[in-house]
Amino acid sequence: GCNAIRTSHNMPAPELVKACDEMGMMLMAESFDEWNKAKCANGYNLIFDEWVEKDLVNLVHHYRNNPSVVMWCVGNEVPNQWDESGCKISKFLQDICHREDPTRPVTQGMDAPDAVVNNNMAAVMDVAGFNYRPFRYQVNYKKLPQQIILGSETASTVSSRGVYKFPVERKAMAVYEDHQSSSYDVEHCNWSNLPEDDFIQHEDLPYCIGEFVWTGFDYLGEPTPYYTNWPSHSSLFGIIDLAGIPKDRYYLYRSHWNKSAKTLHILPHWTWPGREGEVTPVFVYTNYPSAELFINGKSQGKRTKDLSIGIDSSYTEAAQKSFERQKRYRLMWMDTKYEPGTLKVVAYDKEGNAVAEEEVHTAGKPHHIELSADRNQLTADGKDLSFINVRVVDKNGNLCPDDTRQIQFKVRGAGAYRAAANGNSASLELFHLPEMKLFSGQLTAIVQTAEEPGTIYFEASAPGVKGATLELISK
Repeated sequence: GCNAIRTSHNMPAPELVKACDEMGMMLMAESFDEWNKAKCANGYNLIFDEWVEKDLVNLVHHYRNNPSVVMWCVGNEVPNQWDESGCKISKFLQDICHREDPTRPVTQGMDAPDAVVNNNMAAVMDVAGFNYRPFRYQVNYKKLPQQIILGSETASTVSSRGVYKFPVERKAMAVYEDHQSSSYDVEHCNWSNLPEDDFIQHEDLPYCIGEFVWTGFDYLGEPTPYYTNWPSHSSLFGIIDLAGIPKDRYYLYRSHWNKSAKTLHILPHWTWPGREGEVTPVFVYTNYPSAELFINGKSQGKRTKDLSIGIDSSYTEAAQKSFERQKRYRLMWMDTKYEPGTLKVVAYDKEGNAVAEEEVHTAGKPHHIELSADRNQLTADGKDLSFINVRVVDKNGNLCPDDTRQIQFKVRGAGAYRAAANGNSASLELFHLPEMKLFSGQLTAIVQTAEEPGTIYFEASAPGVKGATLELISK
């Protein structure tokens, strides 16, 4: 359901803009992470005065004929936010954009909402873009001349794919010995929030025009909240992990943003040896209004999204602790206890008709490797790539969610092995070697075509499980 990309915090590559043109994806083209006041010792501040107009003109000239570009962004969380003169530089940069392209509005990402309202930095922008702190939207909107507010950077919820922490509690900057964050999607940074804290603003406040979530994918660097906890070295903010595999949170956003496609997703996995009889909450992300949960055929009750929950009433500390806003967007069974077997969820439409169902099964012993490619037909140009999901499953095909064994790769025929990633922010394995450990039972391997057409054979093997071979056609 995503329909827009922000190119933080630099000018976009031409290939990205071209892809957005072709896909109908809206683009906010961003230019600077720093102006003439330093964020770091050797940053853009050293050349700002000489180069800022040249660089901004170059950006606008390069992309002003690209239909995907809907907005220019002239800065991100610049230290000038706290200066009285910040509004003058803001207007100077915005005027350059208007001069070179009178057709598009201009914004910037500001994370000091009170400061930029007080010094008029927010007021001079075509679009006031606020990074985080959605609880300040309403009070600052009253002081702004514009009729719109943009969530220029939102959420910074943290999670690790397939990793779940107990008890399930909302936490800020929570750290654990395994350097991961909970995929129950209830943990965030001390400056940020959970997805629903933004959903409710953009649904209930007519002047909120949308949000750019930090971030779509995990990325190398900023391993928040593990700033100095080696070997953590990639972010946990992504809706999708570093290996391109969706986290649970992907389905929460999909259920909210994409109303036309069926979304019915259960979490956590249901393989918890040693947790028998312990409270293990179950969440369901769905675009249906209600659902009923069954554990081994026994109903755990029906849950319905509570649309009566409003912005102000759900902001108290008690409401946040009890997941009030989450009750409007997620279906949650907080008291369910683990017993091996089958989780089944039945979704109901607004008339109460059962319209969809999904199941999650307790996995048995690891049995074999399962391979699936994003595309099985490729172009023989020496550049085309196939992204292959590699997972270990039991004899019935259920994912083994705790499996971390190392997988070996071989590629024969009209292509070559390119790289692999497992989405583990604390893994120091090298991407380019033909081997990698699974993370939460999965990883992604990449195969690249040769310039000659033919069949590509991708093989994956590991001790203790049956290997697998996948055939790809390169034309």
